Amino acid sequence: MTLDAPLRLPSLDALRAFEAAARLGSLEHAAQTLHITPSAVGKRIAALEQQLGLTLLERPAKPLRLSASGREYLEQVRSALALLAAVPLHRPARLRRTRVTLSAPPTLARQVLVAGLPELARQAPEVELELVLSSPYAQHSALPCDLEVCQAPDDLSQAPVWQQLLHGSVTPMASPALLQRHGPLRHAADLAGLPLLCSPLQPWAPWLAAAGLDWAEPEQGPRLVDLGLALEAAAQGQGVVLGQTLLAAPLLRQGLLQPLFDLSVPALRAYGLRAHRDTPASRAVVQWLQRHCQSVAEISSGSASPRFPPSS
Repeated sequence: MTLDAPLRLPSLDALRAFEAAARLGSLEHAAQTLHITPSAVGKRIAALEQQLGLTLLERPAKPLRLSASGREYLEQVRSALALLAAVPLHRPARLRRTRVTLSAPPTLARQVLVAGLPELARQAPEVELELVLSSPYAQHSALPCDLEVCQAPDDLSQAPVWQQLLHGSVTPMASPALLQRHGPLRHAADLAGLPLLCSPLQPWAPWLAAAGLDWAEPEQGPRLVDLGLALEAAAQGQGVVLGQTLLAAPLLRQGLLQPLFDLSVPALRAYGLRAHRDTPASRAVVQWLQRHCQSVAEISSGSASPRFPPSS
């Protein structure tokens, strides 16, 4: 059928009357649901049948029975009514939800933010959050968003549009399987000869310097741009990762990774929040983010206990 072909569109009231009567099995029950009289329900269905040139209900059957044409048409009507019901603007204004788009790095989104979504639903039921993933190296969000979480500028005092959300610490971590293969690591220097997983998002140099090791940045092995990929590779026994405790907390709790030494340094960059739109809904999401990230930071600070004594 072409777009300019004549259509025989029935009234929405007639379709609702037919669907309710078919679902409930009587004109009386349909009338109660639609808050009209049974006679009105019958007239709407009769008008619909006349317009279609089909018999939809077998009469006089109680409970109501659909004709073969009625059964086929009912499935189409239900699909159409469901689509219309799903349009937010068709709901009363007080029941509509406001969508807020939040962009965040993949690992932070998966390991930190997703766990807090039920709390957001309880705190701000009027908000519909759309969580999208950003690229670690993107200078600007790839997609338009209301709120953006990413690695913040070094000096937040010079960037007033940013709010700091999380600034974790990093420490070497490895899987139990790798530790069994290579034996105990008593001191930081025992890392020599072990594969050190590399990520440009978190270089080893700050931790090595704090441990008193004058080593060059590891160059062998794959460079894992995503922090989550580096943690996953370590959990599979592929090497030692310089992991952020707050991002690695699920793997630490499951015993898939273990911290190696009682020495940590601040992560290279903090996670910051930048708001691109200031609305009541976006402010509600900001408040949730602040509370959730504070809770995560408090929990993660005690989630990792080192397997080995401090390096010396």
